[in-house]
Amino acid sequence: MPSTLLSLLLSLTLALGILLPAESAWAYLPPGNAITDPAALLRDALPVQQPDLEDLQHRLEATSEDLRARRWSGLRSSCGRTQQQLAQHQEAIVAALPQQRQGQASDTLGQLKGQLEQLCTAADQQDRDGFLSLRRQALASIGASEALFVEDFPFQIPEEFQALPRLLGRATVQLSTNKGDLTLVVDGYNAPLTAGAFVDLVQRGFYDGLGFNRAEDFYVLQTGDPKGPETGFVAPGSKSVRPVPLEIRAPGIAAPYYNETFEELGLFKTTPVLPFAAKGTLGWAHSDAALDDGSSQFFLFLFEPELTPAGLNLIDGRYAAFGYVVDGFDVLGELTVDDRIVSAKVLNGAEQLQPHG
Repeated sequence: MPSTLLSLLLSLTLALGILLPAESAWAYLPPGNAITDPAALLRDALPVQQPDLEDLQHRLEATSEDLRARRWSGLRSSCGRTQQQLAQHQEAIVAALPQQRQGQASDTLGQLKGQLEQLCTAADQQDRDGFLSLRRQALASIGASEALFVEDFPFQIPEEFQALPRLLGRATVQLSTNKGDLTLVVDGYNAPLTAGAFVDLVQRGFYDGLGFNRAEDFYVLQTGDPKGPETGFVAPGSKSVRPVPLEIRAPGIAAPYYNETFEELGLFKTTPVLPFAAKGTLGWAHSDAALDDGSSQFFLFLFEPELTPAGLNLIDGRYAAFGYVVDGFDVLGELTVDDRIVSAKVLNGAEQLQPHG
């Protein structure tokens, strides 16, 4: 991650804070409540269209405003409407799946029904912590149900990249550091080559023992620079670093764009399907000189709402995001350039990795 970009980001952020009058600063923020929860971002990035489940998901996510204001009557009403909606559409949701997945869907939606009952009780009791915990569980059940609708891989990867590994789905990776463990969900549906290169290197043990070679307060923590003169991964039998192209997918577009920034494409206001909008967003590093010379180095975006609000950073559309930290945020907050990765391993999803096209 070039330090020049980070300096520009800091300078721009500070300039906005100094030059914009307080009453007008909010006009520059994205409309509505930007999504910053990694689990929600991953749910929204699934390559599925299941309107009934999406309505349930968005209805529950929309309770955040009432919860912040402690409008318990509104929360109870929303919870009740979500229960009614599930009751009305549960059979149709299950019936829309292939028969071999219907049993799993019935079980998951049955769990969701029980979670919604408990959620309504938490609203009646004005139990904020209980409501948050139960909503998280309910949204996880909805996400698991949505994942059952994912069919074949949604697009063809260009022939020019056929020699590269690709992840045709999602994988969960445990990154063990000297400060503790991070759990990462890597998304190959939207960044198959970037996620594939990362999972391939995890399985090779490439990251084991590597330190964090860059730490920028509030912005990024970077690793993946191997020992020795090389700046990336050199495959056995090869004499050069294996390059991974810049890979970013825009909403509504069938496949990712390769080796083009959103700025070059004229997509100045577009938010990628996988945005840098959560603490611990995984980003693939490349140099200032080229978009396609990233090889093994990746960074963890240290999202700070006041400095880099969702939708207003200079990394979206210029670097590839390929997943999110979903657990271990306390550990992430403690890591510095003096720390290191002890080991990395794939917990699940390794079967989604293809060594090449």
